[in-house]
Amino acid sequence: MREITIATVQFKPKMGEPEDNLVKMSDFVSKIASQQKVDLIIFPELATSGNELGVRFTEVAQRIPGPSVNLMAQRAAEYGVYIAFGLCTKERVESVIFNSAVLVGPDGELLGNYNKVHLRGEERMAFREGFKYPVIETEIGNIGLLLGWDLAFPEAARSLALEGAELLCVMANWETPQIDEYKTYVKARALENAVFVAASNRVGEDVTVNYGGESMIVGPRGKVHAALTLEKKAAEKGEKAEKPAGEAATETPAAPPPAPAKTEPSEGYAVARIDLDEVRKFREEFQHIQTRQPLTYRAIVKRY
Repeated sequence: MREITIATVQFKPKMGEPEDNLVKMSDFVSKIASQQKVDLIIFPELATSGNELGVRFTEVAQRIPGPSVNLMAQRAAEYGVYIAFGLCTKERVESVIFNSAVLVGPDGELLGNYNKVHLRGEERMAFREGFKYPVIETEIGNIGLLLGWDLAFPEAARSLALEGAELLCVMANWETPQIDEYKTYVKARALENAVFVAASNRVGEDVTVNYGGESMIVGPRGKVHAALTLEKKAAEKGEKAEKPAGEAATETPAAPPPAPAKTEPSEGYAVARIDLDEVRKFREEFQHIQTRQPLTYRAIVKRY
């Protein structure tokens, strides 16, 4: 068995304030790692800056490695964990910036980074597209990184799976109105590739966009091992009370129940212990990868 413990964090970054956000992320790392032995902690997309910055992204963009990566690498070394998080990055040309994800290791080293390939809407005006899907080999397993809308493209997750990824870390800024799509994509990407998917989706609101949370860890057969769900929060508040068993019916219709209080996704984290050996087990049993027919998929690589 290759068991590891994963924590997916959802929080509200302060827009355009990397220092404040890094302090908050450090606090999460400290809190999670002090409560249980954890191997990997995942933060959302653009965790250090927030999302709706427009031209201000050029002000917060950092090189890799840079101050944000170095600080989180220190936290990783301090607590002996892997940390994946999203941030805005730049290369030698100051005007070329990317929506990126990085993975740092328990020895304080930068293990790899990924630049988001599938940019959506206004992201196309701010960021340059990435062009490859790296698989990062670590002592806990082979890890692939994805960001936000990448989830909607099965080719991205499949490419990582074919390159040997056993665990996909998804860092997202998925909006509340489309949160059901996000949840479906997370489960589908796990099931169709027989991989674990650990998704961290932010909460809160920037300027015009509200984000839906629902961070989760899903196994290679679609089982949800841990999740931060609105349904669970509603149940905890008693908003869906069932009629007591055996209660007699009355002729007079009962008054309609009061509308439930509005429930918003909150900051927090979900933790699950998983066995990465299940990836091989289920791939052998269900043959998702082995029975592919690549010669019949030529249309997939054609431009629309």
